Amino acid sequence: MRKEKFKVLLYLKKSSPNKQGLVPIMGRITVDRSMVQFSCKLSCKESLWNPRESRLDGKSREAVVTNSKLDKLLLSIHEAYMTLIGRNVPFEAKDVKNLFQGSMDTQMTLLALLFRHKQELRSRIGIDCAPTTLSNYVYAYRSLEKFIQKKFKTKDVAFGQLNEQFIREYQNFVSDDLGYALDSVRHYLAVLKKICKMAFKEGLSEKFHFAYYKLPKQKPTTPKALSRESFEKIRDLEIPSHRTSHLLTKDLFLFACYTGTAYADVVRITKENLFTDDEGSLWLKYRRKKTTCRARVKLLPEAIALLEKYKDDSRETLFPIQLYGTLRANMQGLKMMAGITETISYHSGRHSFASLITLEEGVPIETISKMLGHGNIQMTQVYARVTPKKLFEDMDKLITATRDIQLVL
Repeated sequence: MRKEKFKVLLYLKKSSPNKQGLVPIMGRITVDRSMVQFSCKLSCKESLWNPRESRLDGKSREAVVTNSKLDKLLLSIHEAYMTLIGRNVPFEAKDVKNLFQGSMDTQMTLLALLFRHKQELRSRIGIDCAPTTLSNYVYAYRSLEKFIQKKFKTKDVAFGQLNEQFIREYQNFVSDDLGYALDSVRHYLAVLKKICKMAFKEGLSEKFHFAYYKLPKQKPTTPKALSRESFEKIRDLEIPSHRTSHLLTKDLFLFACYTGTAYADVVRITKENLFTDDEGSLWLKYRRKKTTCRARVKLLPEAIALLEKYKDDSRETLFPIQLYGTLRANMQGLKMMAGITETISYHSGRHSFASLITLEEGVPIETISKMLGHGNIQMTQVYARVTPKKLFEDMDKLITATRDIQLVL
């Protein structure tokens, strides 16, 4: 069905001022050759009205509040029009009026739904939502707000105004205008996709706008493991005894190198996570906070020594708690003290365990996957790219094993 000629005009009914001298604001919807009038249920001073912009001039409280209500009204009308277009049946101006007037009070717009979901996540922080998850929604909300203001000159949009072109232009806006990297763009589009899906499931939108829109592919990243030289510099670094904070950071990092634990897990593990097998070996077993997958690691002597160093029966956790902000700052201090030039973070310890401590020493990748608590072995296979030494050693083994084999043609 072709799109009808559609227009909305707002004007003042100057012949009917009320006792306060305020003039009613009226509206007129035109669809092709049909026309219908309606009351906006708003009034204003005639001197404030700008007929060209269909808004009130100035930044007074009256102007701001009235203009906001007019924006919402126009969004409702536009959404009603787009809904009727989507039904693929003939309609007139009165059908648009009847539809928007019936849904005005209960209408949910894009940013309104995103704000509602954002508040729900905020109330669940520490239960089943991490602060970093909430931050993705906060920044996505801000970027959408800027985009809508630039494109529509309004504060919000109805779901009827969304289409693939809207999504495509939003992606370009975040990438080009805001200058965000591909991974950030993908995060924001994922948030928009989730909100659109929620709207569709709740009946707030007549279709799922991301049904045929694919998110940009995430760039494969190689885990940042330490070189053996850098690892040994950190391991052998002498730190003055009075710098207790840096000493703890160093030991926590080394524990990550020997066990593959992430920061979110090392601050949670307790004595209940330690087990002794039939041969007397000590194991660390825990469920990862990030994925809830179970990780199992047989502790190396170096890791056991670190546990003994910080053993304290009065403390529930195996290690003293160190705030992540402090730990992160201390890691940069360790980098400078050790004279390391490569990028280093606490999570580098987990990557170093996967590549430097295990894979290069011949531990099968299937075993490493269980140690790290990965739900899929493909997550572990990325570590194979950081160990060319392992490739050379395996090729040498292959050459040695096939030295006596003669190929007969």
